[in-house]
Amino acid sequence: MRMAEPASTPPPTLDTIDLYDPQRYVDSSQHGAWRLLRDQAPIWAQQTPDGSTFWSVTRYDDVTAVLLDDENYGSEHGTILAVTGGDPAGGRTINLMDRPRHTRVRQPTIPLMSMHAARRHAPRVRDRIRRIVRDRLAAGGVTDWTELTLALPMVAAGDVIGIPESAWSDVSRWAMAGVAPDDPAYATGSASATLHRAHLELFTVLNEVIRDRHRRPQDDVVSELLHLDVGGRRLDQQEVLLNCYSFVMGAVTTTPQVAAHLVLALAERPEAWHTVRARPDLVPRAVEEALRWASPTNHLLRRTLAPVRLGEVDLGPGELVAAWIGAANRDERIFTDPYRFDPARTINPHLAFGVGVHRCIGAPPAQSVLRILLAEMIGQLDGFEVAGPVVHLRSNFINGITQLPIDCRPVPARQAGVLV
Repeated sequence: MRMAEPASTPPPTLDTIDLYDPQRYVDSSQHGAWRLLRDQAPIWAQQTPDGSTFWSVTRYDDVTAVLLDDENYGSEHGTILAVTGGDPAGGRTINLMDRPRHTRVRQPTIPLMSMHAARRHAPRVRDRIRRIVRDRLAAGGVTDWTELTLALPMVAAGDVIGIPESAWSDVSRWAMAGVAPDDPAYATGSASATLHRAHLELFTVLNEVIRDRHRRPQDDVVSELLHLDVGGRRLDQQEVLLNCYSFVMGAVTTTPQVAAHLVLALAERPEAWHTVRARPDLVPRAVEEALRWASPTNHLLRRTLAPVRLGEVDLGPGELVAAWIGAANRDERIFTDPYRFDPARTINPHLAFGVGVHRCIGAPPAQSVLRILLAEMIGQLDGFEVAGPVVHLRSNFINGITQLPIDCRPVPARQAGVLV
């Protein structure tokens, strides 16, 4: 989705807002619509093309309240607008579970994804990113950064999950096809055919890993899932497979999108790039600002489990509520000058990883790999600029970029270094 400030586009009216249509996330920005909803209709109903009604919350406090309240808002029905009729994996994967079952799957895997673990893996991750950046940028000229960024999630989490390096490229690409099966960058036919192919390819790789870990357990998520005790029993083979798929999708749908939006934001704002280059200590803050700015997950869906009062609206059980992360991360009530990309922003309680019991378990490795990438860029690039059309992902769920041509100017070899 384009990051245009609302003032730079014609103001919408409530009757023209459509938060469902994936094409609007390709052609334009929803920030004007989100700001109007925050101001005039913070609890807002819309119908999907199949007639399902969902309620949108766009203010930071309301989004936070919905995501924190897992007693009244459940995840098992589905967590994205694409499956308003119900997700067939509901109750069987970590992202589609409610407590206490969710806790039994999440808790044992947290140490593998912790910041401590990310620091332990950082030297290996840094070496891989250094090779990727140098291979693509050493000669300068135009390169498509989406090809580079698509490699990042498996660099950050491939070993941790248990995916063999030989499969990283295919896994990332098919995972994105599973998220946006009708986007031209990933489609291999109709949306249903693409989705079927993506699942087939991913499940083939994951089943091979699962079979190997049955014989040779390792210190990774797949091995942990195979030996997990969930209420006195082990996960069955299908549940292990679906949860492996969930961990892969969680990695692929966040890190590369933030990295692409970070590069685009810095390319369009040379002064911000010069600020970060002059002050490498700002790298962690710049990454957090990129997470707020990109908000890689536009929304998270919940279903009411009991009667609730949401703002001034009373909802009964079974209502669908879309918490718009991208809108919350631009809320003027929370963020000063929210439509400015500020790499030195100090107060930044963004919700890019969600909040509450379902906060993204892969946040630490994602933050680590993004910091390493930006530090490597500082050491290897003198500057860069957009060199052609930027194409955005056709998805109301993931705020992605599928084409980002960047003209890079490498630092002279005698000056190049890594500021990590």
